[in-house]
Amino acid sequence: MTENDPQPLDPQSPPAAVPAEVQTPQPSPEFVAEPAVVPHRRRYRGLLIGGAAFVALGIGASGVGFGTALAALRIDSSASSQVQGSQSQGSTGSGSSGSSGAGNGHGSFGPQVGRTSVNATAATAAQEVGVVTIVSTLDYDSSSQAAGTGIILTSGGEILTNNHVVEGSTSIKVTVESTNKTYTAKVVGTDSTDDIAVLQLVDGSGTDVTGLTKATLDTQKLAVGDAVTSVGNAEGTGNLVAAAGSVTALDQDIQVANDETGATESLAGLIETDADVVSGDSGGPLIDARGEVTGVVTAASSGGRTTTGYAIPITTALTIAKKIIAGEASSTITIGLPAFLGVQLATTQGATGVTISGTVAGSAAAGTGLVAGDIITALDGTAIASTDSLSAAIKAHAIGDAAILTYTDASGASQQVTVTLAEGPAA
Repeated sequence: MTENDPQPLDPQSPPAAVPAEVQTPQPSPEFVAEPAVVPHRRRYRGLLIGGAAFVALGIGASGVGFGTALAALRIDSSASSQVQGSQSQGSTGSGSSGSSGAGNGHGSFGPQVGRTSVNATAATAAQEVGVVTIVSTLDYDSSSQAAGTGIILTSGGEILTNNHVVEGSTSIKVTVESTNKTYTAKVVGTDSTDDIAVLQLVDGSGTDVTGLTKATLDTQKLAVGDAVTSVGNAEGTGNLVAAAGSVTALDQDIQVANDETGATESLAGLIETDADVVSGDSGGPLIDARGEVTGVVTAASSGGRTTTGYAIPITTALTIAKKIIAGEASSTITIGLPAFLGVQLATTQGATGVTISGTVAGSAAAGTGLVAGDIITALDGTAIASTDSLSAAIKAHAIGDAAILTYTDASGASQQVTVTLAEGPAA
């Protein structure tokens, strides 16, 4: 596919087909992979989930990506010590719970994770075209950041990346590597299930950026043995590197484990490669022998001295991106940013309701009188029995909605407050 060929991005065009199943052996799901992003925090599905760096998503050994391989290569630029899923208080904004802490988010994944690729070279000028590096500020804390990579989809500044690169972000900066210009990015939409996000670059006046050189995409099916190269923001340094390899399997399913909660997520239909994928590569392009983008790097696993990388086929990523750009919300796709309550969740929860440990400064919950130890029991009359039900109740609302929050205070009395839900971190 060449630059002059039509790019399958027009929301009006039919969805791109997902590559047909290839009869290749499935990898043994005995290892846990790590997302290829550089540090990250817990998830923010509606509630503000605290700030602990975490290794989540991936099937495989340990590397970048989701599920067993969903370790998105996350590096913590603000802390040198490693953590293994440390857990403390979390916060809740639009619909989930989490934890908080500091560290590099890959402490339990061994020496292969969070290290510079040993088989990579500086990206060439040609490999930089259509590629961006991404830095996300997390948890309303400028010292807490995650780093990853992205692909320029359109000249109008639409960027394709992994959801886990921007998940939980409250601000995002994107640098176009071929021009070294940095812009602010808005979240167009996210799909946490399939680990895809679309961003829109804006200039200093808030106007959409135009005139960018987009990546050339190749939607042709790969074959086992084809040469490929992973290009990404390895270790979050902001300098692109290229790691060459080959396709080792197709249509792979992986499991990604959250080191803090034990919860797992799955990704299916992935490209498997022996390219040396490391932290920070998440969201970057897997390019073929023609130098065209054939996949979105999302995970890796490492065992011993070898690394196995995983990428979402570009056809799959484009199918989801088109829906996001068209504004088609679904059970998996969130358009824009979610509504946000902003209560912090206590580490230990009781049998009924949701116990809070405080509120997030500037959030909807701040200034309502809620204090640590209060137990949320209902939202708009719907009983809240768990953090999941609170997340779901908030997710059903839009930004700006007024909601009636019922809670039990320290004396055991039931109280009600009305809160106006604000704009939350990326879902």
